[in-house]
Amino acid sequence: MNSAALAVDAEGVVKSFGAVRAVDGITIRVAPGEVYGVLGPNGAGKTTFLRMLFGLIRPDEGTLRVFGRSWDDDGTRVLEGVAGFVEAPRFYPYLTGRQNLVALARLDGGVRPGLIEEVLDTVDLADRADRKVDGYSYGMRQRLGVAAALLREPRLLVLDEPANGLDPAGIRDMRALVKRLADSGLTVLLSSHNMDEVEEICDNVTIMDRGAVAFHGSIADLRAMAPDPGHLLDTTDNAKTLEIAARHQVKTEADESGALHVVGPHDAVSGFVADVVAAQVRLKQFTPTQTPLEALFFMLTNTEAVAR
Repeated sequence: MNSAALAVDAEGVVKSFGAVRAVDGITIRVAPGEVYGVLGPNGAGKTTFLRMLFGLIRPDEGTLRVFGRSWDDDGTRVLEGVAGFVEAPRFYPYLTGRQNLVALARLDGGVRPGLIEEVLDTVDLADRADRKVDGYSYGMRQRLGVAAALLREPRLLVLDEPANGLDPAGIRDMRALVKRLADSGLTVLLSSHNMDEVEEICDNVTIMDRGAVAFHGSIADLRAMAPDPGHLLDTTDNAKTLEIAARHQVKTEADESGALHVVGPHDAVSGFVADVVAAQVRLKQFTPTQTPLEALFFMLTNTEAVAR
């Protein structure tokens, strides 16, 4: 696909801050209509890349085009059809949500009649639009940020960690919102450090580690690479459970507390647990420790899982 047909075409992009190479020769290509995730731990270079896309900073090397336009050749025309936010969106806290959107629309040259009501409805803030932003929850402010971006009626929506800092309900609402926007045909580029978020809503993903690319590809490709899932198992007779495990294609290892860490294909683990129960051994605990994609993410980025 040629550069002009791509929503984002970044090739060999490098950005350094002193001795720190924040982005190290990455190549990312986003096709129109897809939901693309840029994934990585904090400090991986995700936000630096998005800042370059918005023209807030310029790359030291490489090329970066948005719908075929570059900052060197086209200046601010790069942002035609592009909207979003880097880090958390900011608003006037003493104004209502609606008043903030009206002010932003005026600063951007105005919007067509009815659009403010449409975007408020899209992000599920229509019934809270006349409350002051100072009283909004963090999740409501994030959704108001998406509404502000949608005022530009963009072809490309760029979101930096849109679910970061949200409670489980807020994360659910944000994922549902991004899915609705994607289903409308909008191209979405989002960054995240949460594998579950990316797996659920993205078509393709780039995983970054220390500024470099650790993986490029589809979610299907990523799933094919993922290791077997792990579980923490504790029973009324762990010694007998270990004997049963020897008859199955699973790996088991006892920790300091005596509980068992079990790793293996889903069918093998299910058969093993069924035999444990059939042997009159009662389960005290059986919980997943990591999803397969989480385990792969930690492997690719050389980071460790946070204990649950």
